[in-house]
Amino acid sequence: MTDERKSGWALIAGTVAGIIIMALHPTGHDIVAPGQLESILRLSIAVHAVALFSLPVLFLGAWGLSRRVETGDRIALAGLVTYAFGLVAVMNAGVLNGLVAPGILRQVLAPDSPSSQSAHIMAGYYFRQNQAFAEVYVVAVSVAIALWSVSIFRSGKLDRALAIYGVILAPVILIALFSGHLSMGAHGFGMVVLCQGIWFIAAGVGLCRAQLSPERNGG
Repeated sequence: MTDERKSGWALIAGTVAGIIIMALHPTGHDIVAPGQLESILRLSIAVHAVALFSLPVLFLGAWGLSRRVETGDRIALAGLVTYAFGLVAVMNAGVLNGLVAPGILRQVLAPDSPSSQSAHIMAGYYFRQNQAFAEVYVVAVSVAIALWSVSIFRSGKLDRALAIYGVILAPVILIALFSGHLSMGAHGFGMVVLCQGIWFIAAGVGLCRAQLSPERNGG
């Protein structure tokens, strides 16, 4: 299997995992449902653990994508660096939401606990941190998609329709976020993951179908 195909499958697998994770991600209504706390928290820990595991897979796929569409002007490399920055941000969000928050929520939803009030304060603090990391991720990935799309235009090594979708999608997401029309709740973030995921899956398919360049074939 060629490097392009390995990278393509990494992008596809990591992206599909992310979409499934967001579909299963508990919401605030799920957490406060009577008698559901422990089962929902276990689900939250599980989905965030899978999400964290998928991040290195996505980076490997993005690295292969950058190699494929690089033209020597470092635009694709800039996309990879920006994407890596976004992955670090979403890793922090996943750790807070999946590993830190469950313990705090157990205290918040136990009104008889003497630490209930402080737990409420801490829960609000971690929630705001999580939202901020999610926003950084959305911005970084949108910029990375735009950079890769420009590099696809310049290199001609993947479908131009993918590049067109990317240069349209990235500013739309950024405008929606900065104008306040896009929230980073489970539904808003899930919609972003889906829209960006379509781009990454299509890029992965393009990599799987790509032919090795002459210099890589040893020609």
